[in-house]
Amino acid sequence: MCNKMRTGVFFAVLITLAIWAGGTIWFQLSGGLQIGAFTVAAAMACTCIVLRKRRLGWIALGTSIGVFALWWVSITPSNDKVWAPEVSRGVTATQTGAIVTLHNVRDFDWQTITDFTPRWEDRTYDLDKITSIDLITSVWSSEAIAHTLLSFGFSDGQRVAFSAEIRKEAGESFSSLGGLFKQFELVLIAADEADIIYLRTNARREEVSLYPIVATPAEARALFEAFTHLGNQLETTPAFYHTIFGNCTTIIYQLVHQIDPTARFDWRILASGYVADFLHDIGRIALGDDYAHMRAAARLGADHPRAGFSQAIRASAP
Repeated sequence: MCNKMRTGVFFAVLITLAIWAGGTIWFQLSGGLQIGAFTVAAAMACTCIVLRKRRLGWIALGTSIGVFALWWVSITPSNDKVWAPEVSRGVTATQTGAIVTLHNVRDFDWQTITDFTPRWEDRTYDLDKITSIDLITSVWSSEAIAHTLLSFGFSDGQRVAFSAEIRKEAGESFSSLGGLFKQFELVLIAADEADIIYLRTNARREEVSLYPIVATPAEARALFEAFTHLGNQLETTPAFYHTIFGNCTTIIYQLVHQIDPTARFDWRILASGYVADFLHDIGRIALGDDYAHMRAAARLGADHPRAGFSQAIRASAP
């Protein structure tokens, strides 16, 4: 390898390490620890650059990678923090045959995003009575990015929605960049539609759409059970949220893939604002062939009353 190529590779690795280390220091540390860590990182980078034309430069770079990798591995997720109220409890489940009891089903009464009445309940469902699955997408900024959740309907009138979310600490706010650097844990929320969808349509005023999913009863039951297993797993083995690979939509895809290993991956799973288009293309959303009509028919309005909310948002659905 010529000197110019070696130098190029050296700086490419150094810059990658600098971005990785810099982001982690920024989102994991604060105050004096953050300043100290940046100072040490800068000193290590300068040492690597000064020695780059010698073998010692590669040794210094390798040592820097090793030191940072050890720190990165030592950053582990936890369930024991002071959480924001809406994510203070993740769903868990107990099951006997087809009967599942979900513990910590959220049913908050949202007046505004900061004014709400918290309520957590245990609710029991008969998996033999699942009659529908709906995909809900909620866009708050770019149409390419949406929060996604799945809601299950039952013949006895019950509905429950599952949502994989960042587990914010009290006073913490969402950051897409922070989600790349282990800033947030992952939590699975099970909630009443009059909580989790109402929050998005009425309180946050997001662009919310509902798409009925095509699934067999066996697939619906298996997917419901996959969510409950994930909830139980996160209760005992916490995990980090990841902006790209461990978010609300990729989690759903991973669960679907467990049930149907033939389910192919598509770029629209990452660009979650278009995931409904992907599902329509593979026949999992049956709203006709007219793409524009499908999107328009799925759009939910705002200002639906909380009483009878699930019926109200479906009143104009095809």
